[in-house]
Amino acid sequence: EAPPKLEDNPAEAFTDSSLFAHWGQDLSPENRRIALKQFQYYGYNAYLSDRLPLDRPLPDLRPNGCRNLTFPDSLPEVSIVFIFVNEALSVILRSIHSAIDRTPAHLLKEIILVDDNSNNEELKEKLQKYVDEVNANKPGFIKVVRHTKQEGLIRSRVSGWRVATAPVVALFDAHVEFNVGWAEPVLTRIKENRKRVISPSFDNIKYDNFEIEEYPLSAQGFDWELWCRYLNPPKSWWKLENTTAPIRSPALIGCFIVDREYFQEIGLLDEGMEVYGGENVELGIRVWQCGGSVEVLPCSRIAHIERAHKPYTEDLTAHVRRNALRVAEVWMDEFKSHVYMAWNIPQEDSGIDIGDISERKALRKKLQCKTFRWYLVSVYPEMRMYSDTVAYGVVR
Repeated sequence: EAPPKLEDNPAEAFTDSSLFAHWGQDLSPENRRIALKQFQYYGYNAYLSDRLPLDRPLPDLRPNGCRNLTFPDSLPEVSIVFIFVNEALSVILRSIHSAIDRTPAHLLKEIILVDDNSNNEELKEKLQKYVDEVNANKPGFIKVVRHTKQEGLIRSRVSGWRVATAPVVALFDAHVEFNVGWAEPVLTRIKENRKRVISPSFDNIKYDNFEIEEYPLSAQGFDWELWCRYLNPPKSWWKLENTTAPIRSPALIGCFIVDREYFQEIGLLDEGMEVYGGENVELGIRVWQCGGSVEVLPCSRIAHIERAHKPYTEDLTAHVRRNALRVAEVWMDEFKSHVYMAWNIPQEDSGIDIGDISERKALRKKLQCKTFRWYLVSVYPEMRMYSDTVAYGVVR
C-alpha cells in the first residue's frame, strides 16, 4: 500500500525523533516540523535531500588495487532500471544524475524509470519535465513506465526489464548514488561469462544526514526466514589476499546486474510473489542451482539509503513469509521444513495461500537444476542445518 498523503498536523510532537540526533539542531521550529513530516512520509531526510546538489561528490571507497585495474576496450552496453513508489523527487534525480555522471557515456544505453503507481504529485509533472529536458538533448534516453495500479517491487523490476534494450540490465532502487568506476568491473565479468549475476558492494547513505558510511566488503546470504543478510566473505576469498577479487555470494541482497537474455532464460523474478521480500534470495538460489553463479564485486560500489522505516506497506512480514514459503516449496526439497520451522508454522495446512507454483516447478524441471542439498554443501556451507528435529513450536 502507498503511504498516506503528506499532510500537515501541527499538533504532532516533533522534537523527539531520531531524525534530529545528528542533524538539524539549527532549524527553526517550523522547519523542524516540515522536516519531520517529510521524514515520517519517506523514511529518510527528504528535507535535507532537497537542499543537497544533485551532483555532489562521493568519497571513493574502492579497495586500493581497483584504480590500477584495466578493462577491455569493448564492453556491452547497460540499461539502468530505477523503480520507485512515492520516492522523494530529489532522491530520484540524484540517482539518475550519479548514474549518468559516473557511467562512461558509451556504456550507458538508457535509463528506465518504473513508477509503481505513486500518488505523489511531484512525481508526475516535475519528473516528466526533467525527463523531457534530458531527452531534448538525447532523444529516448530516459524512458518512463507508469503502472496504473500498484504491482509491488518484484513485478516492477520485471516491467523495467521488459522495456530495456541493452545487452545488460542493472535493476536498482531509486535511492542510490553510483560511485566512480562502478560499471567497468561488472560489465567485464558478465562479458566473460553471461551466466554471472553481479551485485555491487554497498555503502550506506545515512537516512538522517545523508553522509556516506563505508560498509565492509561482504557476501550476501539469508537466514531460514529468508530475510537477506550480509555475510563475511568466504575463506577462499581471504586466501587470495586480493581485495579486488570477486566475492562468491550465496544470494543477492537487493540491486543486481544481469545479462538481459540470460535473465529471461533463467526465469526472471517470480512474479507470483507479492509486494516485497524473498525475490532476491530466490533468484540467487535459482541461479546457482541452475548452472549460473552470483558474485559481489569490491571494485563496484554503490551507496544506498537504508530507510529508518519502510513507508510503502503496513505488514511487510506477511508478504515476506508468503514469498518465503513459495521459495521453499519450489527450490528447497526436504529442507523446506526449515523455512516452516523458522516462521513457526505447520507444514501441513499452514493456512497461508502461496498461490500457484506449477509454472516455477516446471521451470526448475526444464532447466535441469541441482538439488538444494547440493546448494547448501557447495555454495552456502555457512548455513546451519537442523536434521533431526522431532517437533517445533511453543510448549505451554
